[in-house]
Amino acid sequence: MPVNWNDIDTVLLDMDGTLLDRHFDDHFWLEHVPKRYAAKHHLTVEEVKEKLYAMFRSQEKTLNWTDLDYWSHQLGLDIPMLKQEVDHLIAVHPDVIEFLDFLRSRQKGVHLVTNAHGKTLSLKMKKTRLGSYFDTIVSAHDLGLPKEDVAFWGRLQEKIPFDPSRTMLGEDSETNLGTAAAYGIRYLIFVSSSNSQLPAAPSGQFLSVNTFGELLPER
Repeated sequence: MPVNWNDIDTVLLDMDGTLLDRHFDDHFWLEHVPKRYAAKHHLTVEEVKEKLYAMFRSQEKTLNWTDLDYWSHQLGLDIPMLKQEVDHLIAVHPDVIEFLDFLRSRQKGVHLVTNAHGKTLSLKMKKTRLGSYFDTIVSAHDLGLPKEDVAFWGRLQEKIPFDPSRTMLGEDSETNLGTAAAYGIRYLIFVSSSNSQLPAAPSGQFLSVNTFGELLPER
């Protein structure tokens, strides 16, 4: 156990890739959306991938990156409906439930803090039934800034009072951990196995775990 839980009052947790397997999201945007877009325009999947991937990359680190309404408009597709077509791929990472139960037993403040759009949140909370584990669920879209912006954490603190020196953040994004570090959040955990279909990729900057089970006292 690389952390002293007596020093932590608040735990902030990302959703996609951190609590949930990012395989769903990667498959959806890299395979399923191109497939549906190609079918609509009578093109091959390979023909449209280069175009769509460039569009996706152009919106990285902005709120548009995760805005389902934005992409529905840009692509002329019903993105929320398409997500439901492959929602059987939505899965909770190993040890997550055990970890959330542990945090509840220790009476920590536990908050889901995600860049995900509200429609994505609704779908995933319905599928996983994780919602009851959190004191608060916050989408970056509600705050008007993505987690890639240092100012996000100040806005979050206005909504969820927390002491950065006694707060942990669990993330699968080094960028987001970096902005949190710049804001003063002390305990930063990188999830190295964000996609179950890919090899683990530990961070060179932050304490890395394959699963949250590694943070439990019993292990």
